[in-house]
Formats: sequence, structure tokens, C-alpha cells
Amino acid sequence: MQPYFGIHVLLIVTVTLSPATAAAQSEKDATGEDVYPPLWDLAPENLLDFLVKDNKIVVNAWNYQERLGVYKNLLNSSAKYFTAFGSQNFGNILWGLPLQHGWQFRTGRLADPSSVTSCGYEDGDLLCISVRSWWSCMNYYLAIIPFLGAVEAGLFGQLQYEIEILPPEERRADFCYSVTDCRSRIPKLMDKWKAYFEYLLSTEHTAVSPATFSSFKLDDALHLMWRAHVASIAYALPKFQDSLKYLSDPEANFGEDWANAVDFIAATHFSTDLQTTNNFQAFLPPRMLVEGDVLPSISDFSPQQNRVLLSLRVLHKANQLTGGLLLKLWQKAMSTEAGRKIGQKLIEDLASSQKFDPVGIYNDLKGVDLTAPSFLRKSSSNID
Repeated sequence: MQPYFGIHVLLIVTVTLSPATAAAQSEKDATGEDVYPPLWDLAPENLLDFLVKDNKIVVNAWNYQERLGVYKNLLNSSAKYFTAFGSQNFGNILWGLPLQHGWQFRTGRLADPSSVTSCGYEDGDLLCISVRSWWSCMNYYLAIIPFLGAVEAGLFGQLQYEIEILPPEERRADFCYSVTDCRSRIPKLMDKWKAYFEYLLSTEHTAVSPATFSSFKLDDALHLMWRAHVASIAYALPKFQDSLKYLSDPEANFGEDWANAVDFIAATHFSTDLQTTNNFQAFLPPRMLVEGDVLPSISDFSPQQNRVLLSLRVLHKANQLTGGLLLKLWQKAMSTEAGRKIGQKLIEDLASSQKFDPVGIYNDLKGVDLTAPSFLRKSSSNID
């Protein structure tokens, strides 16, 4: 039972998370199309490029270009901490956020899924981000909250204006709109994003020059960033559960599968620099899933895209079948830097296997009692 379970845990996670798989299979290496999110060059790159009104910098977070500008300011202001990891700020681990947002925009996931409005559609306001979109609401907590956490931490220095975020037309109570507002409503989540940016700032004070941040450790930065990322999703997921009703069943399942997978990705301290993220995203669906899309046989998706989507589904179902034990075991195994290196090596070694059968593994898992013994559940409940 235990060897069977352990091997299948690794197999499930391997294909789902493997950056090695993405790098090997993506011949383009992100060169076949723009490596940046759509309209990146047009996004505001300075805080004063946003509207300044009544002594406030006003950001319309429901406009794709402006939300992208939030990311661009975060990338620009944190660039100096990542100079040792490549030129042009490509090594900055915040790239995963705007690249994911760009993929959402490019694939139509930010548009109004209810089709009641023209928000996000070419024959309407293409740059509009719909508050009815599950993806856009989830992303708010991975865009605006990190941004306001950075403002509070002092990443942008001493600002002469306050920052104000414009509310959406609906569901105003589900979001916060300033540092003070968010601090009062979601203090723990703000603390986590603030801690990440405070860590970056703390390394600057001990640096001899901008190019040598002697106390900066990439693994520590990844830990803090992923801790905040997971916290954002954990907070937003139940809040926007009702938005899944606007999506097709396959798309809703994919959204929840993706949110589940982030917990596993985070435990490995997956590097979300520009190249790695682009390689990985090549295997995400190029459009919204619709009724009739059946994995792993979606005809206009590549074999790799079908395989990754099915792997995400299997990972989610396996975690549910084990009552969350699968994730706890994985987090326990990845709880040390040495463990993460071993895990990454295992993923690289196993990723080249062409015998991976997600359907077979899922069917096998359904037929096996994977509930943890009481003593194991008790001990694993203490895993951070």
C-alpha cells in the first residue's frame, strides 16, 4: 500500500508541475510569440502614469491595461533585487503574476462569462475586466493586494499621493480599495504580501552595491512569495465560489483544479521567472473550455495540453480522495531546502517517462482505501 501510494503521488505531481517537462517539450521556448503579456508596452510603468485626482493616484483595476500596469510597477520597482538572476529583469519571480494575467486576457477568461454585458469582448470594451469572471475576481487578490502590500512595505518609497482603487459595478463588498481599507479588512493577507516586499527591502540595506545583495536568498524570497500567493487563493476561493456558475462545467472544473495545483507548486518553491513561467504556460488551455470538451481528447488542444489538464484533474481528485493527505505529505516532503532539491530532481527524472497514464492512476486510486490512519492524520495536521 505505502510504496504504491508514494509512487503514484510522485507520478501525479510529476507531470503536473514539472518545469523540466515544459522546457523540454516547448520547442518555442517562448520565442514563437511575445514573451511579455499582451499590451505590456502600453501599460503604465510609473505610478504617476495612472490618473491623479484629488491628491490620489486612482487605479481602475477593472481595466486590463491598468491592472497590468500595477504588475509593471511591481516588476520595475523590485528589479534591482534580481540583477544576479539575468538581464532585463527576466529573473524576477513576480513575472508569474502578470504572465498568468496575460494568459487569462488572451484566452477570454476576463470577459463577462454570463454574456449579459459586452465587457471584455471585441465588439464591446475589449480591455474591460468583468466582475462576473471567476478568474478576474480571483486575480484581484493576486494583483491589487500584492500591490497595496508593496505600497505599505515601502517598495515605492515615500509617496506624495495615496493610492485608491476604483470599485467594480457589482460585488463592491467583496473587495478592498486602499492600504487602510485592506489593512482593516484582511490584515493577515496584507501581512503576508507586506512581508515578502519587506524581505526584499531588508536585503538592500545590507548591500554594498545594487548588484550585490549579500543577504538575498532566492529560496527565502520564493518561500515568502508563494506563502502570500497561496494565502490569496485560499481567501478568495470560497468568496467567489458562486461565480463558477457562469462557467461551463469543464471550465469550472479546470479553475478549481488549477487552484488546487497551486498548493503543490508552491511547496516546491517553483521559480516563476519570465522564461520558466512562459515555458510552463505553453501547456495551459488556449481558450475557455466549453461543454463537450472531454479530457484527454480535446481536438484543438495539443497532446501536451490535454495531458496537463488531465493531470491537474487527477491531482485534484486524488487530493480529495485522500482528504487532503496527499498535499500534506507533499508539503512535508518539501519542507526543507534539501527535500525540495530532491523533489525537483525526482520530477526532472520522472518527467521524461512517456508511460504516464492519468486515467489509469485515477481509476486505481478510486479503488484503493487512501484514508489516512488516525495516527497519521493527527501527526500530519501539524504541518504548516
